[in-house]
Amino acid sequence: MTASAKRKEKFQNYISSLKFSLYCITHPFDGFWDLTHEKRGSIAAANTILILTLLARILKLQFTSFIFIRVYWPEINIFLYIASVVFPLGLWTICNWGLTTLFDGKGRLSQVYMATCYGMTPYPLIQFPLIIFSHFVTVDEAEFYVVLSALSLVWAAALILVAMSQIHEYKMSQTIVAVIATGFGMLVMIFILLLFFSMISQGVAYFISIGKEILFRI
Repeated sequence: MTASAKRKEKFQNYISSLKFSLYCITHPFDGFWDLTHEKRGSIAAANTILILTLLARILKLQFTSFIFIRVYWPEINIFLYIASVVFPLGLWTICNWGLTTLFDGKGRLSQVYMATCYGMTPYPLIQFPLIIFSHFVTVDEAEFYVVLSALSLVWAAALILVAMSQIHEYKMSQTIVAVIATGFGMLVMIFILLLFFSMISQGVAYFISIGKEILFRI
């Protein structure tokens, strides 16, 4: 097989795995089982869905009608805005994998990440059209926008719950317990990280003060 043929096949597999996200959101139990056990998904497609989610959030700030969102751009840090999705996603992936490993969860770290990203598919799928829709509704019709926007979040959350059930081969009750435990684990990790960075900053400040004192005495 030539190099071009391999690239074409690889691209076709990527497109197929990306399209499979549409099957997952309409047939979640079968879809998320096949995603990992039948290897229908890919990390590349998961990364694409994550990028689309981040893009939807940014474009939502920029282009949504002022009736629904009013943004004071000097106060917006776009990198922190992106980190508000990427950082919790990273914590979720690590905590969920770590905790479920202790309780006979079958999913691997990459599978937790991939399934979570696939579960986020409804968000960009709904939010992109809503950006346009927001310019055609009045204040009296704002409930439609609010309901659809909330639906994108609720739908994604429900899909992620089913995804965790399928990849770890848990019953739904076990999955709910695992998700709650993952939430607590994320809080513990955040506390540890804050404590660590606080100690580092205090240590750096201490050595800087010693350096200044030495320079002053010299």
